[in-house]
Amino acid sequence: MQIVEKAPAKINLGLDTLFEHSNGDKEWDMVMTSVDLADYVTLESLPTKRIEVITDSGFLPNDRRNLAFQAVSVLRRHCHVEYGVRITIKKAIPVAAGLGGGSSDAAAVLRGLNRMWSLGLDLATLAKLGLRIDSDVPYCVYSQTAHVTGKGEVVTPLPKLPPMWIVLAKPKISVSTPNILRQVDYEQLESHLDINELLTGIQQQDFTSIFANMGNVLEPITSKRYPEILQIKQQLLKFGADAAQMSGTGPTVFGVCRKRSRAQRVYNSLKGFCKEVYLVRPVNLNED
Repeated sequence: MQIVEKAPAKINLGLDTLFEHSNGDKEWDMVMTSVDLADYVTLESLPTKRIEVITDSGFLPNDRRNLAFQAVSVLRRHCHVEYGVRITIKKAIPVAAGLGGGSSDAAAVLRGLNRMWSLGLDLATLAKLGLRIDSDVPYCVYSQTAHVTGKGEVVTPLPKLPPMWIVLAKPKISVSTPNILRQVDYEQLESHLDINELLTGIQQQDFTSIFANMGNVLEPITSKRYPEILQIKQQLLKFGADAAQMSGTGPTVFGVCRKRSRAQRVYNSLKGFCKEVYLVRPVNLNED
């Protein structure tokens, strides 16, 4: 049996961290959405208990360090099954980019194996299992605009965003998420975001409110080490993006535009400054 799952990239329209739990995990308050830049994950049944991971990227491990591999292990333990599977990942999402590629691949494995093995688990259960893999996996199980809180496991779906276009730009650097998160100093953290206003803007389909209340409290931390992040952000705004910011722990920066014509101009202009640039739209995996 073979199943193919789409694994969309994610961006953070709003990213705030409120405090640190005793075990070191962050308490998150985020608004996330998925975009139509996606990996594709093919799952094939094996007659043995083996877990095989094949990717077309030389940057990814194919053993238990791979989040997709871990997803199989977590699901098998939870459901007390030992089926074997071959996972083939066709990458389109840049690695270590702040776009959740590895987490989305793991979420795709959870969704796909749930169908392949007829486990009958709902998305909420898959999301809880996903937290054992990485804090972004629960959101990626849903892969639709959502308010994400707790340690990442509380995912509250939101209405679809009003029509907009997004320009993603990844500088030629890779960022270690654990390294950035270790640098968070809550006493020195810049003012927190007004996530409630961002949520209200989405509920009311109000572009102005959405753009005005976007933000990422990790951006100053990552950009201090990698100043090209702010340079790209400035270029996005200069070329006409309505708002721009870093996604996740970086280094990818994105600009949002109400109109495709404006986004196309921003995209074309930015291609001269950054090699990896993508023109995308928000998606809702459950509808697409």
